[in-house]
Amino acid sequence: MPMTKRQLPTFLRFAKNPQLSQKLMLIGIVITLFFLFLAFFAPVLQSWGWLQNPREFLSNPIQQPPSAKYWFGTSRLGHDVFSRTLFGAQVALQVVILATVLSMFIGVPLGMVSGYLGGKLDRVLLFLMDSIYTLPGLLLSVTLAFVVGRGIFNAAIAISIAYIPQYYRVVRNHTISVKTEVFIEAAQAMGASTWVVLSRYLFFNVIQSVPVLFTLNAADAILVLGGLGFLGLGLPEEVPEWGHDLRQALEALPTGIWWTTLFPGLAMTLMVVGLSLLGEGLNEFVNPRLRRENRMRK
Repeated sequence: MPMTKRQLPTFLRFAKNPQLSQKLMLIGIVITLFFLFLAFFAPVLQSWGWLQNPREFLSNPIQQPPSAKYWFGTSRLGHDVFSRTLFGAQVALQVVILATVLSMFIGVPLGMVSGYLGGKLDRVLLFLMDSIYTLPGLLLSVTLAFVVGRGIFNAAIAISIAYIPQYYRVVRNHTISVKTEVFIEAAQAMGASTWVVLSRYLFFNVIQSVPVLFTLNAADAILVLGGLGFLGLGLPEEVPEWGHDLRQALEALPTGIWWTTLFPGLAMTLMVVGLSLLGEGLNEFVNPRLRRENRMRK
């Protein structure tokens, strides 16, 4: 009796013979998990006495270079750069996750309702979202930051507005293509209400691209938050935030104080790269066309 060779599961085949995009996604996952680890355990390390209070500055000498005591040196105000860099990851993730979740919770339902119902509501929402989408994201966030003021929640609101049209457009287009499927028509013929169709039959069929948008928007939101902090519009000055620290560091950079600029900027860059690689890798798994093209190349 001939023996048939069993196929390995997909995730094992992925690990055995990964492609370049999959390797890059693994790098993005590692970087993202690293920053999540820092954000979660920074307060724990502070409670154990391994990290200074990021808002404490009177007990430290000013503008000390990196050393065994101050790993990333100190700023011109005496802040421990290492502590503020680690806690800056926590603040960045709080604002970014809150901003992207807010935009997702607004854009996804609006896109489903607009694409499913159509008519005047669809035209009005499409015009409104296109108007918002044409505005530069940073300019829109800066304008809203003037209105809502500083704070984690206020900064998240100012950032989230720019990403709502992206969720709306993607979900609306998917809804328009899915609502003509046979199972949707069968549910309508059986007397299912609009809410039942949207929540039970449409929702899980139109959100495939939402995780990809979430990670890519999170990467962009980190840069926007840094821009707001650099302009003095993001969070209160005492809160450790990379954009604000870079603004303070630029004043000392011409005098040779490089460490106060290098480490916050490097941390921001690494987090953006990690989330971007993760989003691009997820896009390959979500997009069937990309998967087909990669198989043909292989």
